[in-house]
Amino acid sequence: MTGRRRWSTEEILDAAAELLRTSDAESFSVRKLAAALGTDSSSLYRHFRSKTELLRAVADRILLPAMDGYRPEGDWKQRITALALRVREAFGQQPQLAAIWGRYASSGAGSRLVMEELLQALRASGLPDEEIPVRYHRIAVLLAALIASEAGVSTITPKEYEQAMELFRVAVLGADPEHFPALAHFARDIRPLGADRRPAFEEILAAQLAHIETAIPPS
Repeated sequence: MTGRRRWSTEEILDAAAELLRTSDAESFSVRKLAAALGTDSSSLYRHFRSKTELLRAVADRILLPAMDGYRPEGDWKQRITALALRVREAFGQQPQLAAIWGRYASSGAGSRLVMEELLQALRASGLPDEEIPVRYHRIAVLLAALIASEAGVSTITPKEYEQAMELFRVAVLGADPEHFPALAHFARDIRPLGADRRPAFEEILAAQLAHIETAIPPS
């Protein structure tokens, strides 16, 4: 009698990533993944102790190709901006995994590469060492929030997007000036959240970096 195939860790992660392209972290389960692989859940738990550990590993793998070939260039702000845009682009190609990355902390190889470069860039800024962990945390939270938010917009279907835009137009352009005077005044200039995402991303990040710059002691 032929036994069931033994799947490698990399093959399991590949299958999980593919399954997550058409679902999300809430509906994803080890049982569904096992069914897709033609095996049972117990065989997967030999590789990962829990669903959360598996999801962390899948999201972390996105960062490995993003960091492949990366070379720091420019000053500390340029380095952090380039790094942030690499991570944004990586999760933009697989948006279902962006929310997972933002939700589950990871200490995998990909995350360590991102953390190392971000910390190195902050050290190059001239910040005192005691300031760097807090500044790092603020940037990490900002990036996770922005990338997860952007991914949420990009995963909706065209039909859902059109419905959302219609509701947006009705709510904004039809705002009653008596009850919403500011909204009515700016209605024709207000953009939906899905518009101009990259410029907004860069501007928000630049503002955070400028705030950090004010804390750097004079040389």
